[in-house]
Amino acid sequence: MGEVTLIPGLFDVYRGRERYRDALSVLETLVREGHAAFFVGGAVRDALDFRLSGRPLPPEADFDIACDAPPERVAALFPRVVPVGAAFGVARVMVGSTCVEVARFRADEGYSDGRRPDRVRPASIREDAARRDFTVNALYYSPFTSELHDYHGGRADLERRVLRFIGDAAERIEEDRLRMLRAVRFACLRDLSLDPSASEAVRAAAPRVLSVSAERIARELELMFSSPRRSCCLELLDAVGLLAVVLPEVEALKGVPQPERFHPEGDVFTHTVLTFAELPPDADFALALAALLHDAGKPATFRVADRIRFDRHDAEGAALARRVCERLKLPARTTEKVVWLVATHMKYMDLKRMRKGRALAFLLHEWGPDSLALHRADCLASHGDLSTWRYARALLNSFEEKPAPLVKGEDVLALGVPPGPLVGEILKEAWNRQVEQGWTDRETALAALPSIVEEAKRKREDEHGN
Repeated sequence: MGEVTLIPGLFDVYRGRERYRDALSVLETLVREGHAAFFVGGAVRDALDFRLSGRPLPPEADFDIACDAPPERVAALFPRVVPVGAAFGVARVMVGSTCVEVARFRADEGYSDGRRPDRVRPASIREDAARRDFTVNALYYSPFTSELHDYHGGRADLERRVLRFIGDAAERIEEDRLRMLRAVRFACLRDLSLDPSASEAVRAAAPRVLSVSAERIARELELMFSSPRRSCCLELLDAVGLLAVVLPEVEALKGVPQPERFHPEGDVFTHTVLTFAELPPDADFALALAALLHDAGKPATFRVADRIRFDRHDAEGAALARRVCERLKLPARTTEKVVWLVATHMKYMDLKRMRKGRALAFLLHEWGPDSLALHRADCLASHGDLSTWRYARALLNSFEEKPAPLVKGEDVLALGVPPGPLVGEILKEAWNRQVEQGWTDRETALAALPSIVEEAKRKREDEHGN
């Protein structure tokens, strides 16, 4: 530890990336002007990991720079500098469309709010490394000298596939409690195991993660759950006690029994974990969160009749999912997608009995593909019967896109139907018949419209007892 080694060509893996070329030009200017400057953090970690283990590089990388230049010096050297974080010695240099964060070597003193240092002071590169979170993130590299500065054994930890806090793990967590979630994310996404001291410190401090803002917690969950390694993240969150704190609604599924005929896999939590694991690798955050919450209404609706039942657990779960999304302060569109997926996940029980038009309208919904992916995962995590999923795929394959309605509102009004809800009912029925009977021209649809109108009127009269 505390050593400087030479690794020629470590950053050659980034050649061809525009963001790297732009960041390299910033580093070059700082060095030419007499400053000590290095790339630091994730880009160094990932390049070294690729060199050591062959693990593929993430498609995107931030090329952050640490140096001995204060922000005002950085502002004088570059024409476009965004003055953010000057109190912490940070400036953002714009090169074209690339934003390069340039931070002065610093030491942090006090973290009374559990997020930001109370005071900072200029420091050496060694002191700068000591303030960082994990050993594998405290690596500094210069492509010009090939020097790798490693003061805390980050390279050795990468070789051992271990994620370890720098110094005392409990102290690092108290400096920024989000580091507990970051530890889970880094460990899983980079295929590292948490050092025992890290696991123990996270488990002890887990309840205090709620002092972190909802937005920051949600961002970490999004990065975890939108990754193909989402199942590892879920398992590790559970193992270190964070799942019960940030998503108690999922923790509450443990021990809730299910009828063995439909769920031979076990309780609701086991089913949820398996559903989560069966999602497609490219599932987005909303789909992943919906998978975690799709059966969250079961504890509240549990009852034993002829067998264990969870009547209307989809509606209960949708209401609960909305509360979770609002607590995490997710964007409105993400919230609506999660709620819709949870609310509609039981529709597949009736899909084969639905009229084709209604079934097709459901499947061709904006979020229909994600709904179908959730249904497939739900089936694979329980009884394994994919017949409804295959039926849905066959129905979708028979229509490249949702057919445009051949009958318009004005066509219905022209037959003397007054404006109102009845017009909508007639249009829906006309579209259903169009799909079911394969109508392709307006003449056929309009010829059938009078009988559709009369049937709708009779149905309305029967319902109202007239």
